[in-house]
Formats: sequence, C-alpha cells, structure tokens
Amino acid sequence: MGKWAPDSKTHVASMQVGDFYSHEKSVCLPEACEARIELVAEDGSVSVLKEKLPLKAGEILDATFMSCEALRAFYDREIEDARDKDVLFSLHLKATMMKISDPIMFGHCVKVYFKDVFAKYADTFAKLGVDANNGLGDVESKIASLPEAERKAIQDDIKATYAKQGKMAMVDSNKGITNLHKPSDIIIDNSIPTAIRGGGKMWNADDKEEDFKACIPDRCYAGVFQECIEFCRKNGAFDPKTMGSCPNVGLMAQKAEEYGSHPTTFEAATNGTMRIVLNDGSNKVLLGHRVQKGDIWRSCQAKDAPIKDWVKLAVVRCRANQFPNNDKPCKAIFWLDPARAHDCAIMDKVLKYLPEFQPEGLDIQIMSPEEAMRITCQRAKDGLNTITVTGNVLRDYLTDLFPILELGTSSKMLSIVPMLAGGGMYETGAGGSAPKHVEQFTKEGHLRWDSLGEYLALTSSIEGLGKETGNKKAAAVAAALDKAVGTFLSANKNPGRKVKEIDNRGSHYWVARYWAEELAKQQEVPELHAAFAVASKGLQESEAKVLQEMIDCQGAKVDIGGYYKVDKAKADAAMNPSATFNEIIARITQGGADAKV
Repeated sequence: MGKWAPDSKTHVASMQVGDFYSHEKSVCLPEACEARIELVAEDGSVSVLKEKLPLKAGEILDATFMSCEALRAFYDREIEDARDKDVLFSLHLKATMMKISDPIMFGHCVKVYFKDVFAKYADTFAKLGVDANNGLGDVESKIASLPEAERKAIQDDIKATYAKQGKMAMVDSNKGITNLHKPSDIIIDNSIPTAIRGGGKMWNADDKEEDFKACIPDRCYAGVFQECIEFCRKNGAFDPKTMGSCPNVGLMAQKAEEYGSHPTTFEAATNGTMRIVLNDGSNKVLLGHRVQKGDIWRSCQAKDAPIKDWVKLAVVRCRANQFPNNDKPCKAIFWLDPARAHDCAIMDKVLKYLPEFQPEGLDIQIMSPEEAMRITCQRAKDGLNTITVTGNVLRDYLTDLFPILELGTSSKMLSIVPMLAGGGMYETGAGGSAPKHVEQFTKEGHLRWDSLGEYLALTSSIEGLGKETGNKKAAAVAAALDKAVGTFLSANKNPGRKVKEIDNRGSHYWVARYWAEELAKQQEVPELHAAFAVASKGLQESEAKVLQEMIDCQGAKVDIGGYYKVDKAKADAAMNPSATFNEIIARITQGGADAKV
C-alpha cells in the first residue's frame, strides 16, 4: 500500500443542498396496492411515466430527486476550489450501474468544466449530435469528421480549458484520457479504494501522482469514503498481513433500493410535480416532489421479506463467526443513517425483526454510515473482524473497498449470497477494473484479469452442492479445488500486467493442473483418482509447451465480437489458445461418468 502523508490534501466533496439525500421521502405501505408515476406540468397536463408500479404489503417506497441547477453550481464551485487548493479535480460516479441518473450527472460535469467550449461551439456540437453524457470522448470522436482547421480550433480550445479550469485526474496519462472522457472509465467503487490504497493519490497529465479532490455529488454514501480517507491520513495505510476481515451482509434481493431504480428514474421534461399516485381510483398521492426541467427524479423500493431475511442473515453470520483469526467475537454493524427517510424506515424493521432471531449475547449495533466506517476501520487495523450489514449500494462499495485495501483488487474476493427461495449465488468482484482489462485484451491479446474470486466461488458452489445432496464426488472435487487454489496462491501464478507475461489463461492452466493433481492424490472417491491420474500426468508433462502457446498468442489484436455481448465462437477461440491444453481438457470431458460429478 502507498504511504499516506499527514498533510495530504486529498478529500471528498459533496453537495450540501439539492441532492438526492436532501430530498428523500419514504413511506411503508400497510397493504398491497398498485400505483403509477406521473409528471404534472405547470399547465396542468399530465404525463404518465410508468403506468403500473405493483407494491406489496410492508414494502418501503422512496422517492427523491437531484436538482441539476444545484448540481451545476456544485461542480462550478468545486472546480474552482480544486484549482485554488492545487489538487487534481476528479468525479466519481457509477454510470455502469446507475444507468439513468449517473450519465446525466456526468454530462453536467463535462458541460460545466468545458462550459466555454460548449458555449462557443454550441451550433457545431448540435449538428454533430455531441452528447455530453457520453463524455469528452464523444466530442473528440464527433469532431473528427470536421475539416482540419475547424477541428484543430476546437481541440486548441479544449487544451486551453485545462489551463484555465485547473488540473484534472487522468485515466490514462500516456493517451491523454481524462477523468471526464467516458462515464464508465471512472467507477467509484474501484477509483476511490484504489486511490486510498495508493496513499490518497491519482495520476496527473504528466503521469505523476498527486493529491486530489473526489467529487461525489450525492451525500447518501460519500461520507464513508471521506471517513476512510481521514482514518488513513491520521493512522497511515492498513497492513494487509494483520488487518481484520470486513465481510458484508447486503440487502439486495428483489431489486432492493437504488440499484433496482432504473425503470423508475426519469429526467424531468418540464417544470412541474413528479408524483406516485394510487391506481385504485382514489388518486391518492403517496409521494411527490416539485421539480424543474432537467432534474433527475427516482423512486426506489425495498420489500419486507428480503429485509427480514437480511436481518436474519446478519444474526446468523455474527453468531457463526466463521472468519480467520476468530478467537474473539466479531461485531455486526447495521449501516443506517438516522437523517435519511429511507434508512429510518429500514431501521424500524431492523428493530422489529431482530428479537425474532435471538441476538442476545451478540455484538450487534446500528450506526450511521460515517460512524460505522470509523469503527470498522479501527477494528480492521486492530485485526478484528466486523460484519458490515448494509443496503445494496454500500454492499457494492464495501465489497470492493476492503478487498482492494487488503489485496489490491476485489476480483480476489468471494461473495456468497443466499437466495430467498433456497440455493445461493456465488460471485466475485470486478472493482471497476474489467473495462480496462477488456481494452488491453482486445488491443494486445493479454488478459490480466485475476480469476481467484471465480476459483473460490466455484469451490464454494460445488461444496454447497455436495452438502445439500450428499454427493461424495462433489465434496471430493470441491476439497481438491480448495487445496489447488492454496497451491496456486503459494506458487504465485497470478496473471502479470504486461504482454508476453503469464495472463489469465496461463493461470487457468496452473489451477487445472493443481486441481487434477489433488484429485489424483485423493483416495476417498477411487473413480475420481483413476480418472484424473492420466490428466494430471499429461498436464505436468506438457507444462512448457502449454505455457509457451499461451505466451505466443499474445501481442496482436483480439476480436471477441463485442463487449457486453461477445461472439461465443470468437471468445472461446481467444480464451483457449493452447491446442495442447485444449486436447488434455477434451480427454477429461470425454472420460465418461468417472470424471463427472
């Protein structure tokens, strides 16, 4: 981890008025009903934005909005303040998840920072179809079609803006890719933790590290990052060798909270009133806000059954205390803000349901997110384990923050989510790094994505299958993979960062080899021992050839047929470049029932 300076100027800046936090309203529904969302314009005309919004008994329904006038004033003020403080200006959102609201907020920042450019070339940008929500990169790609002199004039004015507005954090200094080039380039749950781990630094245009201002417009969760920054400034970096674990129990089932709000988020088309109205003929207004044209309004939901199950899981996990260095009881903290309408409604349900799960003798508390972060950081530094019990957004942020602080990436992390209807979801984090890895892979054929979290998820899911069904083969396969992953880590066969080094595909060879070796060694299931003895021998003998084939394939562009939706045949070919390795795996899959769980 990078060294923190006590006089570091790095800090978080958020709006104090006009944000989602300040406008939030919440109601708990006593009975099931159906509602609609509509915008009533100042002239009395009504636009129905969502005809049917089914709601269950006990469900918590929220609504709030972001004032874009206040947002733009905030950006203007913070850009000036960053310049005055001589720190990098940066914006941190999650446009990949908050797909409606955050690109709009991103676009406003682009238009404020480059306001002179957008004013001067307004007609040109309109003709070209420039969309600020897609970032400065959209400007650059659209003006490429202009005559050279006209294009150069715009480019010169963009460069002049940096001198006037102040330094900006960079995504790729060598390529001139700034923090405002593309909304998906800076993803808050990766960008902030990575900067904290690096000593509170981001990169400038000269590829040097500097202190920075992190603009997180909405206050709902921004404070937790400021608390972590303050902790590191006062106490220095965490020691990964001794820090305690910070597992999360997150409320996410049935599209809970903000991450389920995409279908109920709208940019106001005119001045008026956004409201949620019952469809039972009474036209009773459940929630409503006066908005201005361009304001971002959203509604969120959290159903009663998932909330109750979330409380239960927190108690179960706290009682089990199944963590490393668990000689001392762990602590569970519900991160709920008494100043937020939604969190108050959630808090009522937590207090209602906790007694049902017999929490007596357990260390379970409710704290504001800021206080919870302070306590959790201190406990982590002291080597103590703390269960963070949070809503959906903080679940996402914290399951990246603490793994990145400890390991440098959340892709090494395993997340197990028990499902309400039974079974579980086993996943790993991406920490916002996936887009960069895909970019490198398609440009030079090197995939540095670390699949450790996937190996752990596969282990746990097969282990769960064995326990639930009594399948001895599954249990043996899971135990062998668990040992194989341990060997993999000890041997440090993780992907390298640069082309012609071992990459993700080479790591898969080593995991497959160690897994086959463990299956060949075990005696609990003789047929697995026999089935994998040959494969183990083949993988060992072919080591040099397989690894060379996985190096030789690198260095050229790779076509996988898409980004979010790849071409399977092309992706399979790119991810399986070693004919030797493919042949060995094929023989295993053709080995009959003995090799199958």
